[in-house]
Amino acid sequence: MKLKAVVLKNFRCYHAETRIKIEALSAFVGKNDVGKSSILEALDIFFNSDAIKMEPLDACVHGDPADVRIGCVFTDLPDELVLDATSTTNLRDEYLLNAEGDLEIHKVWNCNPKKPKESVYAVCSHPTAEQADDLLQLKRGELQQRLTDRRIATEGVSQSANPPMRKAIWQDFDDLQLDTLQLPLDKEDAKKVWDKLQQSLPTYALFRADRPSRDEDDEVQDPMKAAVKEALREVEGELEDIKRAVQERAKDVATATLDKLREMDQNLASELWPEFKEEPKWANLFKLTLTADDQIPINKRGSGVRRLILLSFFRATAERKRDEDESAGIIYAIEEPETSQHPHNQRMLVEALAELSQHEACQVILTTHVPGLAGLLPVASLGHVTIDSEGIVEVHTGEDDIYEVIAEELGVIPDNRVRVFLCLEGPNDISFLEHVSKMLHNHDPTLPDIRSDPRVAYIPLGGQNLVQWVHRHYLKDFGRPEVHIYDRDDDDPPQYQNAVEEINARDDGSWALLTQKREMENYLHPDAIREVLDVAVEISDDTDVPLEVARAIHEAEPDTKPWAEVDDDKRGKKKSKAKHHLNTQAAEAMTSERLCESDPDGDIEGWLRQIGEMIEE
Repeated sequence: MKLKAVVLKNFRCYHAETRIKIEALSAFVGKNDVGKSSILEALDIFFNSDAIKMEPLDACVHGDPADVRIGCVFTDLPDELVLDATSTTNLRDEYLLNAEGDLEIHKVWNCNPKKPKESVYAVCSHPTAEQADDLLQLKRGELQQRLTDRRIATEGVSQSANPPMRKAIWQDFDDLQLDTLQLPLDKEDAKKVWDKLQQSLPTYALFRADRPSRDEDDEVQDPMKAAVKEALREVEGELEDIKRAVQERAKDVATATLDKLREMDQNLASELWPEFKEEPKWANLFKLTLTADDQIPINKRGSGVRRLILLSFFRATAERKRDEDESAGIIYAIEEPETSQHPHNQRMLVEALAELSQHEACQVILTTHVPGLAGLLPVASLGHVTIDSEGIVEVHTGEDDIYEVIAEELGVIPDNRVRVFLCLEGPNDISFLEHVSKMLHNHDPTLPDIRSDPRVAYIPLGGQNLVQWVHRHYLKDFGRPEVHIYDRDDDDPPQYQNAVEEINARDDGSWALLTQKREMENYLHPDAIREVLDVAVEISDDTDVPLEVARAIHEAEPDTKPWAEVDDDKRGKKKSKAKHHLNTQAAEAMTSERLCESDPDGDIEGWLRQIGEMIEE
């Protein structure tokens, strides 16, 4: 499952119900104490993590303490739910999805007691017609009676499981009178559904900026806890075998005990059956720590080093997850990733997190009050959090002018070393140029290595927002020239031709161009692609390289359906994944010899040489 939105009401500073959109990568930017961290901590409470629990003081002072609400909206839902050995259903048939077809779960607390009391609801488009509105709360016998009362033919309707009986009853209505309501998930099959759904929820790991540094409870220990949870998911089948084996062994002991008891008195007992009083808590059995070569625990090192440990953890996780499409989802939430980090490491961390979020099974949520980090992220990822004079919190996401608004509110303190703003369409183009420029710089030191040169600052413009950046000229007050490089693509005329002409008409030293080839990936050599992805593709100037590579990888997989039968959504995901691999792994495998063959006109060297001249002025 993927998290699509968070709903907050009466939680801390969120008085009115506030719906916050969540992307694969989401970064919430705003001043201190406006509610950024509350979003991350609300999710930690929702997912029942150990770090944060709901407390009476979490209730908004201006709201109803008996209705403190944290909701999550999920997409990419399981196709079916197995409630027991004979009962299989799905969320749509049970009318548990909201009007948009998503799963929306609200947890509501009464914070009046010293220990807040929790209730769980599905906000869904559900039948409200009399005798159709309560089926999920009915027991098996009650459903059978409902079938009888409504004189519904039961031929072909299994009465040994609840879902088929509910389905038959609902089908008996001409008008179910569907309406959005709050359905309790604490009784009968509604509770069974929620119990099963919890097993499919993403794992949530929160890394706070102000956590204590104790040996077994710090920002190093928490990612290891997440690793343990994820590992346990992977061996869930084996753990179930262990549980059954223990029950069987206990059953043998119970049977032997019963036999001896009967020898003493036949009337004392007829049956003994071992049952777990509560499910085994496997995660509590494993406590891990990280120790360096000098035997100094990592959590005793400097805070900056500990943050770099997180970076390594994330990157290792990303590499492992790339080949595990069936892996359970995981959400990484990091508060203020810039904490204790050198500016160069800040950028590396943000880039690593952006890379991690591109994996299908991962989402990343950040908070920061540093606008410079926001500039490294695409506009669709940004959320601007504000609070007005009356204490009303608003979260604006994905708006075209969000960079400008963030800069105006928080101010931008530019690095005085910056000489050129390099504006590209997105993170993939940035990654490609970084790898290629580093390779060319090692071959010819007169060319700049733009990845490590502080005189070059990247701006990922991205999609629809690109035209706004050009027309409004957001960066003009910095007094620095801009270099804009856009993909030509296959439109005629090219989509960004007018934007290029507008930039080239400026008199501030800025310049822009469209790639001579279709896009950045067309400058890759087939040998670099084959070396890292183990597929062979032919590349012309007009080839849709990510699509062809996605197709080749798909067809190389065993027992896979023909590419022509793959639906557009899955094709798009496979293409996006291939694009990421091309601009990271394949770009890193490029050599000067390969680039000479794939770029005989020297386009990329020409761009870099011109940038080099600008930063030396």
